[in-house]
Parts: sequence; structure tokens; C-alpha cells
Amino acid sequence: MVAGREWDETLFAGTAAYYRRGRLPYAPGLADVLADVLEPDGQGRLVDVGCGPGTIALALAHLFAEVVGVDPDRGMIEEARRGAAGSGMTGKMRWVRCRAEDMPPDLGTFTVATFGQPFHWMDRGLVAGTINGLLRPGGALVHVSDEKTESRDVDGLPHPAVPCNAIEELIKHYLGPVRRAGQGRLPKGTPAGEASVLTRAGFAGPQRHVVPGGQPLERTHDDVVAWVHSMSFSAPHLFGARRGDFEGDLRRLLERAAPSGVFSERVPSTEVFVWWRDPLGAPRSGRQVRPASATGGAHWGRRPNCWARSTVPSRSRVPSLR
Repeated sequence: MVAGREWDETLFAGTAAYYRRGRLPYAPGLADVLADVLEPDGQGRLVDVGCGPGTIALALAHLFAEVVGVDPDRGMIEEARRGAAGSGMTGKMRWVRCRAEDMPPDLGTFTVATFGQPFHWMDRGLVAGTINGLLRPGGALVHVSDEKTESRDVDGLPHPAVPCNAIEELIKHYLGPVRRAGQGRLPKGTPAGEASVLTRAGFAGPQRHVVPGGQPLERTHDDVVAWVHSMSFSAPHLFGARRGDFEGDLRRLLERAAPSGVFSERVPSTEVFVWWRDPLGAPRSGRQVRPASATGGAHWGRRPNCWARSTVPSRSRVPSLR
């Protein structure tokens, strides 16, 4: 976890079962954009750090000869194994249950390391240095998240929007105004300054790429309940004996907002930051766009459409979902 804090085994306890159903997908075309930027030859190795249920690892597996997913949560690793089996990818996937800070040396070297937004939970300096040592010369560290500044309205779609602000207030009513995180709280959100951490660890960059979203989705009441319980700050165990009361209130809120049982949403655009292990790997023939500024902390706040999925620019006020 963040330097100075001990790892909390309850941080994502109970969320894995809700993750695949509850989380919004990354934008279509993510794998194509990364293939264009990274130019994999199909023979390399990928390590997905903080892999969760294997969302990114499985999406990119066809670009690599071998993929290793690392996560400290037992439930997440079990879900990832199930996902690999269902996708017919078991033969090239390896799942390792451990903290990023404790990755064993026998993992070998990699051409690409991906982070689907768990970096802010880690001892970032230690993990960045570890990844630098695991990557081959010219290898890439890739941070994937939702694009943070877009507004995803549901104008023109057939169903109402998910009542995100009302859900947020309901969570606060049950758990208090300060964001929960396992057994602790995050009154100041998670740390900022990711760019400086990675620069100090020897990475060059970043390049920023945006994969456009906006595609319409239909979400049922059950999908939204799963979404709420997939988050670290509203994990099922945090409600204790009041979980049934919370879920009853949540479903009544959803029923009032969408009596038909269906909401409309749009797929978020996906933001990709690519950092290179050394200047030898600096921008090749991919779709280069403007360099990105540092990404940073995350905390409670509002946005037009619901909460961001991960770490966000420090000027924003959007809660992290990982």
C-alpha cells in the first residue's frame, strides 16, 4: 500500500464477485491502440500489476506469448482464473497472488507492464523501481484509466441516467462523509505526483493516448448494485450488519430513478499513459499525442456522470474506484 501504511487485506474484500458485472468496460479499440503504440511481435511477455479479475490482462493476451497477472486479493485471482478458463487463455496466463511490493524475482523479465489504476494504493517508489528492473531495455509501463475530463450525458438515449450523486449521498449516509478504504479512511484521498515518481524511477515520458468511448450501454438495477459493491469505498463488508438495509435503500432509490429497471450510460473514453524504461524505447511509430501532465490523488467529489474509475489529475475532485 502507500508508503508508511501497512497493507490492509480488507481493502477489496468481497468486491471481486461484483467486479466483472459492475464495472464499466474500457473503450473498444484499447487493444488496437496499444498494439499500434507498443508494436508487440507476439513473442513478448506482459505483467499486469494489480490485475484484479484480469480485465486488462485478458484483453491484451493475444498480443503476447505469456501474461502474468499479480494481485494481493484472493478473490480477484480466483475471478481472473475463471475468466482465463472461459476465454480459452489458460495456457498462456499465470496468476500470482502477492503484493506488487513483494513480486518474486523468478517472474523473469517483461516487455510491457500494465497498471489498470491500482498504482495509488502501492508504495509507488518501490513498485516503480521494481518494474523498472523487470522490464527489458526499451520496455514500457502502461497506465490505463477512464478519461477524466469528458462529460458522458445520456441525451438521446432511451433510459434515464444512473443517479450517481444520490447513490454517493446514500453511501455517505451509511459510511460517513470521509471516504472509506478497508479498515481505514482517506480524508485527503490518495497520493498525487505519479509522474515525478516514475521519472525518478528512470522512466521517460509519458505519451498520452485517448481511445474514444461514448457507445451506449444499458444497465439494470442489478448491474448498478454490482457496480457499487465493486468499489473499495463501498465494498460489502464495510456495511456490516446494515448491509441489507443499505441494499434495500439503494434498490428503492434505483426503482424511483428508473421504474422500468433499466438505465442508459455511455462507455467512458479510455486514457492511456505510456512510460518507457529508457530513451531507447521513446516514441516509435505509434499515434503520438501531446505529453501528459502528472496524474495524482483521488477523493470524494462530483462529476456530470458518475465516478471516475481510478487515479485522476490532482485538480479534479473525483473519487477513485480502485
